[in-house]
Amino acid sequence: MNTVSRATTAAIPIETPTEVAAATGRARKGPPARPMPGASAERLATAEAIDRAAHATLARATKGLSPSALAIANYDWAVHLAASPGKLGALADSAMHKWLDLGRTALAASLGGADPAPLAGRDPRFRSAAWNAAPWRLLSDAFQMGTAWWQEATTDVRGAQPHHLRLVEFAARQMLDAVSPSNFPATNPDVVEATRAEGGANLLRGFEHALDDARRKASAQPPAGVENFRPGEAVAATPGAVVYRNRLIELIQYTPTTATVHPEPILIVPAWIMKYYILDLSPANSMVRHLVEAGFTVFVISWKNPDGGDRDLGLDDYRRLGPVAALEAIATIAGPAKVHGVGYCLGGTLLAIEAARQARDAAPRFGSMTLLAAQTDFTRAGELSLFIDESQLTVLEDMMWERGYLDTKQMAGAFQMLKARDLLWGRMVDDYLLGKRVEMNDLMAWNADATRMPYRMHAEYLEQLFLQNRLAEGRFEVDGRAVAIEDIHVPIFAVGTETDHVAPWMSVHKITLLAEAETTFVLTTGGHNAGIVSEPGHPRRSFRSAVKAPGAAYVDPEHWGEIATPHLGSWWTAWFEWLAMRSGARVVPPTLGAPERGLPVLAAAPGAYVLAP
Repeated sequence: MNTVSRATTAAIPIETPTEVAAATGRARKGPPARPMPGASAERLATAEAIDRAAHATLARATKGLSPSALAIANYDWAVHLAASPGKLGALADSAMHKWLDLGRTALAASLGGADPAPLAGRDPRFRSAAWNAAPWRLLSDAFQMGTAWWQEATTDVRGAQPHHLRLVEFAARQMLDAVSPSNFPATNPDVVEATRAEGGANLLRGFEHALDDARRKASAQPPAGVENFRPGEAVAATPGAVVYRNRLIELIQYTPTTATVHPEPILIVPAWIMKYYILDLSPANSMVRHLVEAGFTVFVISWKNPDGGDRDLGLDDYRRLGPVAALEAIATIAGPAKVHGVGYCLGGTLLAIEAARQARDAAPRFGSMTLLAAQTDFTRAGELSLFIDESQLTVLEDMMWERGYLDTKQMAGAFQMLKARDLLWGRMVDDYLLGKRVEMNDLMAWNADATRMPYRMHAEYLEQLFLQNRLAEGRFEVDGRAVAIEDIHVPIFAVGTETDHVAPWMSVHKITLLAEAETTFVLTTGGHNAGIVSEPGHPRRSFRSAVKAPGAAYVDPEHWGEIATPHLGSWWTAWFEWLAMRSGARVVPPTLGAPERGLPVLAAAPGAYVLAP
C-alpha cells in the first residue's frame, strides 16, 4: 500500500486503483487508462486519495447521498418530459381538474354547506375528524392533490430510465413530506386544539423533548428509556452460554428446558446490521425462548460490532467466520446431525450463500433452511435500490473508506428516509408539537442499539448482490467458483412481511422461483421487524401460506394470494410444527459447550460482543 504525507491526506490510507478493485470486488469498466506522460503509480494513488477524501467530505454533508446521481436522474426526467407533449397535456388537464375540485370544496365551505366526502384513500396524516372542517379540509385536500399531481408528473415518462424516475419520484415525495400542513403548529388542527386546551403546555413539553433529544444526540447517548432494556437483564435474558468466539462472532448455546430435544440443532444467523437479540427480546416475545421450550437445541451467532480495524473484512470473511465456523463448533458440541439453518435479513442471504456452497461441493450440513425477511434476488429490492447505482456506490465506498466502516448514523438515516412520513415527521409532530412521548418498549430499544458495517464487506455486498444480482444469476463466487440457489435441495421455509420497507415481500418471494427444493412461503402481517417478532398470542396477527413442491409451476407474487391459505394467529406455531416434522426422535440434550474437546463455556449469555458500543 502506498502512502503519502499526513499533510496531503490527513492520515487517510492510500490504495492504488488495483488494490481498491481487489478490495471491493468492483470491476472497472473499459480498457486500462493510458498513463499520462510522467505519471507514476504514486501520483495516481495520491490523486485517487484526494478524490476519495473529497467525496467523503461531500457525503457527510449529504448524509451519504450522491448529488450527481440525483442530478442525472432529474436531467433524464426533465428532458424526456419536455419532449412529451402528450404527457404535458395530460398533466395540465389533471392540474385543471384538481383545481376545480379544490374550488368546489372551498365554495362548499364558504357557503356553510355540508362537507364533501373525504378524498378516496386519504393520507393517514389527515385521518382525524378535525381535518374535515374548514379551513383545514382545504389545506389537506390541496396538499394531497398536489402530491398526487407530482406522482403523475414523475412516473410513466416515456424514454426516461425507470431507476431515474423512481429516484425523482422519491425525492419529490421527500420534499413534499417536509412541507405537509400536518408538520406545522398553525396548520395542524390537532395541534391547534391541543394548544388551546392545554394553554400551550404541549408546546412547552415538546420544546423540552427537543432539547433532550438534541443533548442526547450531541453526547451520543441513546433515546430516553433505553436504559430500562439492557441486554442480559430485561432483554436477551434467555439462559445460555458463549461456547465459541473468534474475531467476528460469539456463538451462544441456550440452556435446554426440556428433558429431551430434537437431535437437529438450530443455528440462527442474524443480520450483522443488527444486534442478534431482536430474536431474544423480552421473555414473552423471545423467539429463542419459544424454540427452546418447544424442545430445540438453539445456537445463535452474535456478531461483533466492527470498527476501523475491521475495514478489510469481506463478505467471504463473514461467511467463513460466521456460519461456517459456527457449524464446526456445533458439530463438536452436538455431533454430526444435520442443522436447521435460520437466517434473518442479511443473515438469511449469507445462509443461502453457504447452503449453495455446500450443495455445490456435495458437503451438506443443513437439514433445512429458514429465511426470515431475507432476499436472494435483488431485482425487486424496494426503495433501498434507489441508492444503489455506480454514482451512489462510489460515494458510499469513499465515505466508508475514510473511516473503515459505515457509521450507525448513515444507516439509521437511510432507513429513516424510506419511511420519513412516520419515522421523522410523524414523530416530530407527536413529540414536539403535541408534546407526547411514545413509551419506550423492547423493540424500540433494540432498534436504537445500532451497529456498523466494515468498508470492504459492505462495498462487496452492495456491488455484487444489490447492483449486479450475482447470487440470483449464478455468478456469485465462493472459493473461486460460482454457487447457485437452484442447487439447494433441502426444504425451505421463507417468511415475508406485508409492509416490509427493507426486504419487500415480493422480493423475498423470489426464492420460490430460484430454488428447486420444496419451499413453504409464508406472508405475515407487520413489517420487517414487528412481522418477524410475532409470538403466539400477539393481537391482530395473521398470515397466509402456500407450499411449492419440487418441479411445481411457479406462481408469481401478483397471483400468489389466489393459492395461499389464510390463517389467524402467529406464523411461529406453523414454523415450529414444520421444523418438528423434519426432525428425528428426541434425545437427551447436549451439554453446554464441549470442554473436553476444546470448546469450554467462555461466558454467560448474552456474551461480550452484544454489549460493546
